[in-house]
Amino acid sequence: MFGENFIGRAIIAAPAILFSLTVHEYFHAWTALRFGDTTARDMGRLTLNPLAHLDFFGTIMMFLSGFRFGWAKPVPVNPYNLPNPRVADFWISAAGPLSNFGMGLIAGMILRLIISMQIHLPDAVYMFLYFSVMINVSLAFFNLIPLFPLDGSHILRSILPPRYEVSLSQLDKVGPFILILLIVVGGFWFILGPFISFFVYLFSGMRLM
Repeated sequence: MFGENFIGRAIIAAPAILFSLTVHEYFHAWTALRFGDTTARDMGRLTLNPLAHLDFFGTIMMFLSGFRFGWAKPVPVNPYNLPNPRVADFWISAAGPLSNFGMGLIAGMILRLIISMQIHLPDAVYMFLYFSVMINVSLAFFNLIPLFPLDGSHILRSILPPRYEVSLSQLDKVGPFILILLIVVGGFWFILGPFISFFVYLFSGMRLM
């Protein structure tokens, strides 16, 4: 993880990390507003300014994990402002991961185009585009884990029948501890690594580094 080229990779990856986390949270806020909740907008979260969204530990974890997972400050949502909270919560929660998949696809298409046209650019440009693909795909899958407080927990609650609410509430209490355990023992990468590798290759045509 901390090889001789780690600093150079981190400098190139940093803008991709900032942009990916920021767009992820922006689309949460944007979707909430579309469903009628102005909370995020009123709190200054409907912005592409990364300072409004970044979580210190979540950003540090992105670097420590080799750019494979991390998080930003959750966008506040008031369910009482939503006409249909279950449907709204599903799309508000899904908006972040979907935006990451979209950005990863765009970066991968640009990278494929540059390579196919044999355009000669500095190595840093290729690395930035590659990191943009890897970081966005990783963020999307990480946030889809159905453990609180990740987006996946909200998505799961939205699609399961209401009779499971009590069980999900119990799971939410231990979710953060399970999540920390997965991070510490490397379970996240063991479970999701193959899917991330597949989509990185699908989007960019490059194997996961």
